[in-house]
Amino acid sequence: MSPARPCISCSGWVTARWGPGSYTQLKPATICRRVSLHGGDLLALPPERRQLAMMFQDHALFPHLDAAANVAFGLIERGTPRRTARQQAEAMLAAVGLAGRGSAACHTLSGGERQRVALARALVCRPQLLLLDEPFSSLDTDLKQQLLADVARHLAGLQVPALLVTHDRHEAFTLAQRVAILQHGRIVQQGTPADILARPASSWVARFVGFRNVFEHYAIPPQAFMLGAGQPLRPVMATAPQADGWQVTVAGDDAPWQLLLGARELGAAPPPQTGGQLAVGLRQDLLLRWPREAGTMPAHQDQQG
Repeated sequence: MSPARPCISCSGWVTARWGPGSYTQLKPATICRRVSLHGGDLLALPPERRQLAMMFQDHALFPHLDAAANVAFGLIERGTPRRTARQQAEAMLAAVGLAGRGSAACHTLSGGERQRVALARALVCRPQLLLLDEPFSSLDTDLKQQLLADVARHLAGLQVPALLVTHDRHEAFTLAQRVAILQHGRIVQQGTPADILARPASSWVARFVGFRNVFEHYAIPPQAFMLGAGQPLRPVMATAPQADGWQVTVAGDDAPWQLLLGARELGAAPPPQTGGQLAVGLRQDLLLRWPREAGTMPAHQDQQG
């Protein structure tokens, strides 16, 4: 990446940086010549005037301060009177679902409550940019989903742009309006979640975002499979129950294919059995393809619907 080029640029988006090397993007002063925010260069300002806030993976709360004092810390450092800062901290705690918990010691709070305190502390100073360093990674699934919704709501309400670093596809696609996928510290694709899912830039990206059937020069999205009468009968190689259906592996034209069959696909029929057959075809016009240095795609005899 050219040193003269901004390596972080935000203007109201929640942007997720996702993949190996993404944490480095939260250390812009060490790797960038310019960090653009609303058309200005943040690195031209002294640190105390950049108005950045950060949520850490481990909360990073001050253990000797109660919840409200943790939230008020940044306000006091900026010169807000202590009583006013305490009032604003209590109000922000209430906004994140911790009304009446301002006097609680940090060690008495659950993991989810500590993360809410960290969120309140980050937002109470109305930052120009919020940096999120995998803040949901230590939370269980239900609590993570709830906090993701809360963070998205607060960021939208306060109009705070954010930069999220995560290794979790669900976090990135739930919270962010734009996603940048990194491989070995370099951006290999960026765009809206819908754009990336519709057309991943490479086989590596396709696997990374969760496609099951990815090969060197093409991938088969779920909507490309055709089931039922008129499709070739294929040997069923393996089956496995899933929370939302059955994962079925069949013999494809040039490699095994994995399908997830839910109630809509199975209808009243029983799940396929290993050693049986399943009628599966492909719509070749829906395959995702990447450049191929030599040779061509193996010919498919499947019908196109």
